[in-house]
Amino acid sequence: MALQVGDKLPNFSAKDTNGNVFTSQDYIGKQPLVIYFYPKDNTPGCTAQACSFRDNYEAFKELGAEVVGISSDTVTSHLKFKSKFNLPFILLSDNDKKLRKLFGVANDFLIVPGRQTFVVDQHGTIILVFNNMSGKIHIEKALKVLKKTQSAS
Repeated sequence: MALQVGDKLPNFSAKDTNGNVFTSQDYIGKQPLVIYFYPKDNTPGCTAQACSFRDNYEAFKELGAEVVGISSDTVTSHLKFKSKFNLPFILLSDNDKKLRKLFGVANDFLIVPGRQTFVVDQHGTIILVFNNMSGKIHIEKALKVLKKTQSAS
């Protein structure tokens, strides 16, 4: 069952590019998260999306949010991708696809791993689920919902 707006962020952990274990519960109650699933490191669409998140990273930080990218690539692949494009945010390896399954992120076009973004407020409630193969729109939607949430509080 796919996660939807209003659901609580499930507890999960995965290795980041430094080999450290990222745990979702370390962020609940502290800050919003923008968690985006993407198909593959170093492909044109995924690189453009990652670089767009990079270019807007300060705007996310100003809104108190941390950005987390997830794909099934290895930690080594993520490290090269992060270094090559100077990505300032967290990349997690989901090579067993457990996180993709936990979040309910389906494949696009039957075989390509889906591109989906989840925005989670600081209380751990999902406030946006967005699925679109165009990576740039994900950044715009995430920033908009975070700004709206911030102005409401």
